[in-house]
Amino acid sequence: MMLYDIGLIGIAVMGENLALNMASKGFSVAVNSRKIETVNTFLNGRAKGFPIGGTDDVKRLVSMLKKPRKVMLMIKAGNPVDMVIEQLMPLLDKGDVIIDGGNSLYHDTTRRTQYLKEKGLLFIGTGVSGGEEGALTGPSIMPGGSKEAWPLVKPILQGIAAKVEDESVCCDWVGEDGAGHFVKMVHNGIEYGDIQLITEAYHIMKDYLNMTNDEMSETFKTWNQGVLDSYLIEITYQILSYKDEQGNHLIDAILDTAGQKGTGKWTANAALEYGVPLTLIAESVFSRFLSALKEERVKASKVYPKTMEPFIGDKTHFLEHLKQALYAAKILSYTQGYALMKEAAKTYHWDLNYGGIALMWRGGCIIRSVFLDKIKAAFDKNPSLDNLLLDDYFKSTMTAIIPDLRVTLSHAILNGIPVPAMSSALAYFDGYTTENLPANLLQAQRDFFGAHTYERKDKPRGEFFHTNWTGRGGNTSSTTYNV
Repeated sequence: MMLYDIGLIGIAVMGENLALNMASKGFSVAVNSRKIETVNTFLNGRAKGFPIGGTDDVKRLVSMLKKPRKVMLMIKAGNPVDMVIEQLMPLLDKGDVIIDGGNSLYHDTTRRTQYLKEKGLLFIGTGVSGGEEGALTGPSIMPGGSKEAWPLVKPILQGIAAKVEDESVCCDWVGEDGAGHFVKMVHNGIEYGDIQLITEAYHIMKDYLNMTNDEMSETFKTWNQGVLDSYLIEITYQILSYKDEQGNHLIDAILDTAGQKGTGKWTANAALEYGVPLTLIAESVFSRFLSALKEERVKASKVYPKTMEPFIGDKTHFLEHLKQALYAAKILSYTQGYALMKEAAKTYHWDLNYGGIALMWRGGCIIRSVFLDKIKAAFDKNPSLDNLLLDDYFKSTMTAIIPDLRVTLSHAILNGIPVPAMSSALAYFDGYTTENLPANLLQAQRDFFGAHTYERKDKPRGEFFHTNWTGRGGNTSSTTYNV
């Protein structure tokens, strides 16, 4: 009986394409689905001629694998993953590997890694980004979990991952426990931010500059040849030029309510948990919530009708402001995402390679862009860099283009165009680069009503004070002060 290099459970869109990717790179794959019809359709269809076998029985699947066995799960995150793990455990031997390639929450991956370690099994939780096309031709892969498992799966995962121009592989070990899925979660949060920023630029072009879909498509196509060169800009100009069977632009027929799968919300939740100002990504999540209130928005638009002043001036000149504003906001989005990863790494003692993460995102994934080379260079030069804004390239770039963001936002705000992500990006930049913020008043208020204490400018950090502001309070202070 033929023994296969790896087993793959779940052959929906991502699983099916990953199996074909593995097989095309010389790895034999045994696939599994609960329905034998699904397995047979795949084997007799797209998988025909490839070293791919299949079964609807998990026990049979395990018996088809070379030792140490490697089983990859491409199924819905949450309870389904735990259920399949429970099915697999009695069938596997010590040192076998389970790989979760779905969009699992990093806390779950940490829990599963420790649980399977107690059973003598190895676990990898890996982010896989690139969608259907990436899964087939080369995704970005972000593995974490049991470090001992990495040498066993490295040839396969790096073999199927995307490669960039210098043949660098967009897959490498991220870190222990939930590190891989955490980095994938941040990737998805940045993806939310990138998408929101592009839609805000589109909104300004469409409603303020009165540009046609074809004009906007051409503009984004031009932008894709410079610093904004990225997958999301590329598909944007393709979407804007796409016409349906009747010859009408399809974009105009699509309802303006956005969906989501929850990973952006997870990123925002993590920012709250670790005290990181992830304002742009959080606003991107809230913007999707707001878009879902379609019926209410229609009513409100009648109650508060907008009068937009027609754009007067050089449209080409303003589009340059908009382009640079988009780039500035994009830089700030990644800055916040990297700050979140650094804080999580500190909390969980992960040794994250920040330049390496930028490289992993350089190809195959949804947020792939030439801009990531600049991030890699920044961390290669200074691996302990506190914040991207402190790097020389980003310092000179932001100094040059922040005025473009201010100009763009002033036009949008004065004309009632919502730009929550761009405006939160500027607020973050202005806050981060301000030596003295009004938090002294905030902390005084907290101490006034709750005796939460404060620190003083003329005393060492870590020394706390409480004032009896009214003369009626006592000298007892709260112990809940937290920076």
